[in-house]
Amino acid sequence: MDPKAYWVGFNLVKGIGAVRLRQILDFYGSLEIAWNSPASGLISAGLPQKVAEKFIQIRAQVDLELIMDKIASENIQVVTWDDLNYPRRLKEINQAPPVLYIKGSINVEDDWAVAVVGTRRVTPYGRQVAAEIARFLAQNGVTVVSGLARGVDAISHQAALQNEGRTIAVLGSGVDVIYPPEHRKLAAEIVRQGAIVSDYPVGTQPDGINFPPRNRIISGLSLATVVVEAGEKSGALITAEFAVEQGRDVFAVPGSILTPQSDGTNRLIEQGARPLLKMTEILDVLKLEQIPEKQAVRKQNPLNPNERQLLNHLSQEPIHIDELCELTGLPIHDLSATLTMMELKGLVSQVGGMNYVAMRETRAAYKG
Repeated sequence: MDPKAYWVGFNLVKGIGAVRLRQILDFYGSLEIAWNSPASGLISAGLPQKVAEKFIQIRAQVDLELIMDKIASENIQVVTWDDLNYPRRLKEINQAPPVLYIKGSINVEDDWAVAVVGTRRVTPYGRQVAAEIARFLAQNGVTVVSGLARGVDAISHQAALQNEGRTIAVLGSGVDVIYPPEHRKLAAEIVRQGAIVSDYPVGTQPDGINFPPRNRIISGLSLATVVVEAGEKSGALITAEFAVEQGRDVFAVPGSILTPQSDGTNRLIEQGARPLLKMTEILDVLKLEQIPEKQAVRKQNPLNPNERQLLNHLSQEPIHIDELCELTGLPIHDLSATLTMMELKGLVSQVGGMNYVAMRETRAAYKG
């Protein structure tokens, strides 16, 4: 059986998330072994008794081969922590989802992604701004991430698609259960030009409790989150909170103090979010200029061993080329040539005096 079937199996059990699955993996070394273990063994691995009993009950009821056949028949990819194609930026966050279900594709272009989120009850102003932001991002090679909901989310996805950009939709249901149903056509277009993503098992129906947790994936896939319009209790504010926890930037579009849809965004600005006054500020703050050129260089020149070695020693703290030479053991002429190519790829930047730093948005994407 496909080893991923056991990841899918454990994903069916509520109460077994990232922390507990890591405990199980550390204890057993293999999810296949863990899948076939008795409840007592799982309790020894760290599961509460009720969760272990629930696992035994579900295991007796499911046929993993049938589930995997259904997944394959619907062209759904299963991506786990162990896979090289697990989204690199998402892997940085605390308690990254152990399993992702993906329709479409997530690729190297999506290392440069920005979430655009907001209220379902969007105003004409919000509609215009959301479309303009997504259009601008798409035209500059930035992937637009959102949640496929009505309002700002759908507008953002549509604008990205209309401008031949990439877009990723993160669902609060299984990737085979599109919600809201009127967005099925939009979802199909996203699959062709990006991806539909969920960490909920195939067949999971939309439920109000599913949506707040999925927002951590929206922000986790993204360098920054832009909140266009949001009421005081909008789900978009939850996405912004996750972004802050994950160390990502948050932009908020200022709005009228007379409009309820701007209460949340204006409050975010009051609390320290960056007010988005010009579209170009997103690229400036995140240092995302010349993305298409950097993407092309990366595709044509994948990381070589010297570059990988250097990334292990580079951070956002400046380090002198002489120290890098000592740490890596590379001859100075090879080191200089490597650093030059890494600058072209947008991986590093020289900050004066032959000191180098890793670009924040790229080091994490390649390290590990």
